[in-house]
Amino acid sequence: MATLLKIHPENPQPRLITKAAEVLRDGGLIAYPTDSCYALGCALENKAGIERITRIRHLDSKHHFTLMCHDFAQLGQFVIVDNSDFRAIKSMTPGPYTFIMKATKEVPRRMMHPKKHSVGARIPQNTTALALVEAMGEPILSSTLLLPGDEDPLTEADDVMDQIGHDVDVVIESGTPGVVPTSVIDFTGRYPEVARVGAGDVSRFDEE
Repeated sequence: MATLLKIHPENPQPRLITKAAEVLRDGGLIAYPTDSCYALGCALENKAGIERITRIRHLDSKHHFTLMCHDFAQLGQFVIVDNSDFRAIKSMTPGPYTFIMKATKEVPRRMMHPKKHSVGARIPQNTTALALVEAMGEPILSSTLLLPGDEDPLTEADDVMDQIGHDVDVVIESGTPGVVPTSVIDFTGRYPEVARVGAGDVSRFDEE
């Protein structure tokens, strides 16, 4: 059964953040809150972790995994941000947006889209999530905690423990996360395209 870590949402205890980061570094899988709902997360090079996420969510090979980043500088190390898109992406971070962009060589091939060589990336507006990414020193490979057959993602730690407590190593309880998945904007084409309308204003792209 997963360990439940209760972390203060505004002043995360460094000891508990370090403990969660150590689980990730040791090949573990965690469920943690973000500004848009719970997410499943593992270390970038954790092949088994990707397989566990894929199994829990019943994902196919075309799924875009997300790099949960600490800041814009870190995001820029793992995805290619064109000059024409820089201002728009910068203005939406941190926030409940996921950006689909071409991946750099820093991204493990197994988490890229098999044909587009793209990946999702985001910077959450959530203190605990940001502290955890900072403690890792690299992005956390993540996926929205939306279980097969469910219309809505999980948003309560108790529900996460009940539903997948035997499938993950740590569940973090830290305040109330968002209840709507991120809006997803695809920047891999000629013009930005809204791939999913979620928690975040995407009206600016209606004019594209």
